[in-house]
Amino acid sequence: MEYKQIQELIKTINKSNISELSIEQGDFKITIKQESAVQTQYVAPPPMPVAQYSPAPAAEAAPAAPAAAAPKPAAPAENDKHIEIKSPMIGTFYRSPSPDKPVFVNVGDEIKKGEVLCIIEAMKLFNEIECEMNCRVIKVVADDSTPVEYDQPLFIVEPI
Repeated sequence: MEYKQIQELIKTINKSNISELSIEQGDFKITIKQESAVQTQYVAPPPMPVAQYSPAPAAEAAPAAPAAAAPKPAAPAENDKHIEIKSPMIGTFYRSPSPDKPVFVNVGDEIKKGEVLCIIEAMKLFNEIECEMNCRVIKVVADDSTPVEYDQPLFIVEPI
């Protein structure tokens, strides 16, 4: 199976309701799995953990640690309209299709549903992460060419 065929399979599965696909051709075997995109990419409950840390009866140093670690999740809490777009997989985050090309999105850009936000490379496959709604980019949370974990915030956006 060629690289382009694998990319097309991934794009097709991302746009469908299929959760898993396995293909075997001779010695070649590929399994593609996806999580529910709507529930895993957009989450707005960061205010709850901040509220849970604040009333802790520990010394004042304990609330200071979550406050220091909270700026990234706290940004959506400041404005209820802000939404985090999270990584649907583990891999390497890229803001542009190649080092010599411009980034897909910048802060302040208005993005339409279906437009590519970034690429996540996982096991030598480059997965285009598409936007699930019309929105404006408020902040790029992940750094270019760095590893990202599943469910890690990549962007903070505001629906339009």
